[in-house]
Amino acid sequence: MPPLKILRRSISPLVAICLLSFSQYSTATKFEVMPLVGYTFSPELNNAENTTSIPTTDEQHLGLAFSWQESAKGQGQILVNYITRDFTNDVSQTIHSFDTIYTHFNGVAFFKEKSYTTTVGIGIGATYFDTEYDDAIYPSLTASLGTRYEFSDNLALITELRAYATIAKDDDTSFCHNDSCLAQFDGGIWVDAQASIGLAYRF
Repeated sequence: MPPLKILRRSISPLVAICLLSFSQYSTATKFEVMPLVGYTFSPELNNAENTTSIPTTDEQHLGLAFSWQESAKGQGQILVNYITRDFTNDVSQTIHSFDTIYTHFNGVAFFKEKSYTTTVGIGIGATYFDTEYDDAIYPSLTASLGTRYEFSDNLALITELRAYATIAKDDDTSFCHNDSCLAQFDGGIWVDAQASIGLAYRF
């Protein structure tokens, strides 16, 4: 028998078993997809000599969360959040931009009220910085406080306040090219604050 036919016969039962297992798990577990949009309040950078603060622009952010219901009182969540922003170099007065992508695993607790649910979340993950000169990945933590207004069993309006704390290296060179640096992180810790709104679809 040709190897391709043997492979096809071996894969078919395996695919069937995987689909059956997933369908049984999904009937017992509720999944949720949640797009988010909001505003980011950005911290400051320092100049290359670490003597002057450099403001960064407050910008809109886009997020996407995938969640699964652990119990009636909480869920697990994977959240990805993207921001791009600008700063002005204090010497050349040129404008530069950089991207930030947050990826976190969160635990979210539900506290049911009469007409809405209060949510409290904490998470751990990583922050990816992409500048004109370099990129870097650092560990980070996140915490959130929000509300859920249920329209139906499948749809909810989400409001959320969230903070991210990223631990960057003191000698980070993300904003450097050769021996020339545009800026550096202030104190090695980058803290973002966000206000968001979104829709959660449960299936």
